[in-house]
Amino acid sequence: MTIFEQADQQLLPDFHRQIVTVNGNDVLAVIGGSGPPLLMLHGDPQTHLCWHLIAPQLTEQFTVILTDIRGRGETHKPPHDSERNAYSKRYMASEQAADHNGYYPCT
Repeated sequence: MTIFEQADQQLLPDFHRQIVTVNGNDVLAVIGGSGPPLLMLHGDPQTHLCWHLIAPQLTEQFTVILTDIRGRGETHKPPHDSERNAYSKRYMASEQAADHNGYYPCT
């Protein structure tokens, strides 16, 4: 078990982890609860674990989806691209809102 898996098990015990592939890139999703989807995005330089105090309470009413944005935690880390900023809010948001083949609904 990795240190990341241990942290999730300790801080988010009722959530399950899965890697979602978006446009060929891996995004970590940690999901718990049931009900309408609630995608919670962390700031920089945090990871999904910043929500560990509130996310468990929200699972009573929502399917809570915690992800790591690109460049953080176990989510992919794209290299520098001279034509565009791979870490712009626009690219990070579009990745989070993309169709994830039913892994987690964001619409």
